[in-house]
Amino acid sequence: MRRSGVVPSGGGSTVSEVTLKDVARASGCSVATVSRVLGGTRPVGPEIARRVKEAADRLGYRPNQVARALRSRSTGTIGLVLPQITNPFFPSLVREVEHALHAEGRAVLFADCDDDPETEAARITALLDRQVDALLVIPVDETHSREAVARAAARVPLVLLDRGCGPGVADSVATDNTAGMALVLDHLAATGRRRLCFVGAAGTDSAAVERLAAYEAGAGAVDPEARGRVELGDFSLEWGRAAVDRILPSRPDAIVCANDLIAVGALRRLRQLGVDVPGEVAVTGFDDIPVADLAEPALTTVRQPVRALAAEAAHLLGHRLAGQQNGQPDGPRRSVRLAPELVVRASSAPRTASAQDTGSTHPAEEDR
Repeated sequence: MRRSGVVPSGGGSTVSEVTLKDVARASGCSVATVSRVLGGTRPVGPEIARRVKEAADRLGYRPNQVARALRSRSTGTIGLVLPQITNPFFPSLVREVEHALHAEGRAVLFADCDDDPETEAARITALLDRQVDALLVIPVDETHSREAVARAAARVPLVLLDRGCGPGVADSVATDNTAGMALVLDHLAATGRRRLCFVGAAGTDSAAVERLAAYEAGAGAVDPEARGRVELGDFSLEWGRAAVDRILPSRPDAIVCANDLIAVGALRRLRQLGVDVPGEVAVTGFDDIPVADLAEPALTTVRQPVRALAAEAAHLLGHRLAGQQNGQPDGPRRSVRLAPELVVRASSAPRTASAQDTGSTHPAEEDR
C-alpha cells in the first residue's frame, strides 16, 4: 500500500505521493468525480461518495493544500485577533471558534494584541499579508480599533466577535450585556440587597461600556444612590482587590463586578479583611470563566453563550465568504446579540437576618 508524502532525495528509496488518479482507479470513478467528492464542490450520490472516501482512506490520500489554494485563490485560513490571551474568557472562546471553523474545513491563525490598539492594527495587517480568507476580530477598543478594523473589512470578510466598533463597520456577534446586567440587578433585589456598588473597567471597549451603562440604567430601581458608587480600573484580579479598599467605606451590601477576574480579586480581598460573603456583602461577576465555580465562595455570574457565539460568528463568516465567491454584493451589516444566562452560586445568597439587623460593620473599617 502506498502512502502520501515524498522521502527527501539524497539516499534511500522514495515513497510516491498518492494522487487523485490513484483514488479514481481504486474507487472505479472518474478523476472529476473524485475531485468533486474530496473537494466538496458539487454533490454526488451517497454510494459514490462512500466509495471515493473509502478508497482515499485506504490509500492514505492527503490533499495538497498549497495546490488547492493556488487553484481556488483561497488559503482556507481565518485570522483571529484577540485583545489579551491571559484573560481566561478568551481561550474558552478561541477554543469554540477553532472547533466551529474546523468543522467547516477552515484553519485558524490567531494573534494576541496585549490590549494595545497599535499592536492590534499591526497584527491585522500581518494576517492580511498572509492571505487569510477572512478575519474574526475581538477589538481592543470600540473607538481606537475602528480605523484598522474598517480598513480590513474593506479587503476581506470580517466579523467582530464579543465586542464592537460602532454601527456599520462590520458584521458582529456578541452577548447582550444589557440583558445580562439586568439579570444580576433583578437577582440582587430579590435577595434583599439595597446598597449596590459597581466595579468595572475604564476605557471604551464595548463590553466595559455596555456593562457600566446597563448598571447605571438599572441600579437606580434598587438603590437611588447606586449610580454614584462606581469604581473603574481594568479587567484584572489586581484591580478587584484594590477596588475593595476604595468601596468598603461606603458600606455596600452588594458589589457588582464587570467581569469574573475583578470579582475573584474582590472576593480574595474581602476574605482577607474578614468580611462575610455573602452574609454582609454579595459579589457578582460576568463571563462564567472556569475559576468562578472554584472561588471561595463560588461566584454568582453571568454566563456568556460561548459555543453559540462561536457558531454564529462562523456562520456569518461563511455567509460573507460564499457571497464573495459567487460575486454577490455584500448586503447590509448584521448585528447579532445572544441571550446570556445568570448562574446563581453562593456569593450572592440572601442576606442573613443578623447582618441586616447590625448594619454589617466591616472589619476593614476598624483596621483603618
